[in-house]
Amino acid sequence: METEVAPSLGKGGEFQPHLEIAKDGIQAIFGMRGMNKSTWERKVSAYKRWGLSEEEILVAFGRSPHCITASEDKIMRVMGFFINKMGLEPSLIVKCPGLLTYSLEKRLIPRASVIQVLQSEGLVKKDFYLPTVFGCAEELFLKKFVMPYEKEASELLQLYKRKLNFPE
Repeated sequence: METEVAPSLGKGGEFQPHLEIAKDGIQAIFGMRGMNKSTWERKVSAYKRWGLSEEEILVAFGRSPHCITASEDKIMRVMGFFINKMGLEPSLIVKCPGLLTYSLEKRLIPRASVIQVLQSEGLVKKDFYLPTVFGCAEELFLKKFVMPYEKEASELLQLYKRKLNFPE
């Protein structure tokens, strides 16, 4: 189902987007509740700085309304991490906007660090679908990406547990 978000001004001049969303509709309404027009525009602008079009931002919002409720700082830091540090395309957020709900320091960076080590040692393929890595439960991540490689890459568990910064 297609998502349509058309903002307008309601009584008293408050910002009121009109939402037509099948999935996550309630979350979208709660996400927009209390958000004024200038806040919406600043967040859209943050995504645009990374090359996303307004249409792509609205698609992402339709898929996961929480992507627009993230702070501008978080949007900029997560997008910067994906694009500048990992070399991913901004369109990844359109496809998987829920990635913005994860902690950069506690989930995204540590897991990316583990995958980088596995890739550099040739233990996993380079064209890995990262949203799967970031989205799986902690126990499953450890079971699939850390424990099987204990012999070949003994530092993986320590690397992950220390929550190291993603290497430059």
